[in-house]
Amino acid sequence: MRILVVEDDKDVGAFIVKGLKEAGHVVEHAATGRDGLFLAASEAFDAIVLDRMLPGGVDGLRLLETLRSQGNATPVLFLSALAQVDERVKGLKAGGDDYMTKPFSFAELLARVEALTRRGRGDGPTTKLVVADLEMDLLSRSVKRGGKKVDLQPREFRLLEFLMRHAGQVVTRTMLLEGVWDYHFDPQTNVIDVHVSRLRQKVDKPYPLPLIHTVRNAGYMLRLEAP
Repeated sequence: MRILVVEDDKDVGAFIVKGLKEAGHVVEHAATGRDGLFLAASEAFDAIVLDRMLPGGVDGLRLLETLRSQGNATPVLFLSALAQVDERVKGLKAGGDDYMTKPFSFAELLARVEALTRRGRGDGPTTKLVVADLEMDLLSRSVKRGGKKVDLQPREFRLLEFLMRHAGQVVTRTMLLEGVWDYHFDPQTNVIDVHVSRLRQKVDKPYPLPLIHTVRNAGYMLRLEAP
């Protein structure tokens, strides 16, 4: 997806851009409302992550109201330190599709952005994930590969679900810590390596073609590699 991030805080903006790129998306960044409005009006994006308070004479509300008045229907996720209910209501009434407050979890931000684009395509709720001959039923909490049941512990199931939801994409250590362990810091342990190793023993070892791949200096990726 092509995503526009409009955020004036240098560190926050760099953090979001880095995470979205690691997730496989193409990202443009604007540090002011005017620059954000120019990019949003002149280029096509699948989603916009928009700060409420922006320098340059154009804040987030004004930027979005201008886009909507021009007929631009790009899904917009507001990201703001303004957490009061009335502020969230203002953002949604201005044409926002979702609203997150700071501080935030990147894994949640990524999930919300991807949910906005799915909603725009009219996709229904997902109850089953399939990658090659690997199947996960989210309702019965069961996993099969090649038609054979794979017994997983709860954390292993959650890890595999995260990998399957991001199949074909590089999943970074930060994404796994936030999305699977709910850590918003790096505990400097090998917990990820241990669980990925256990998952490989159950999902990959009994089968001729592996699905879980290590991407050097980046993370992991779930994909079927051609023989």
